[in-house]
Amino acid sequence: MNASQMQPLSAKELEYISDSISNEEMLLKLTAAASAVSQHPDIKNAITSQMRTHEQHINQLIQAISQHQPLAPTQAH
Repeated sequence: MNASQMQPLSAKELEYISDSISNEEMLLKLTAAASAVSQHPDIKNAITSQMRTHEQHINQLIQAISQHQPLAPTQAH
């Protein structure tokens, strides 16, 4: 979808995205901690895969905000 077809994100939508980024960051930290203590190679590989998934989610959420940034209203000073 190009920028001319997008609508600005509402404050509630921005809040949801921000909360989702925070949640994904927490899950990434938890999976990193689990990976650090895991001794079994198959489990470590599964956890590492989950870490990549959380990183991808974070990047997608940030990209969504970035795509909408040109539509954000500006404040007059």
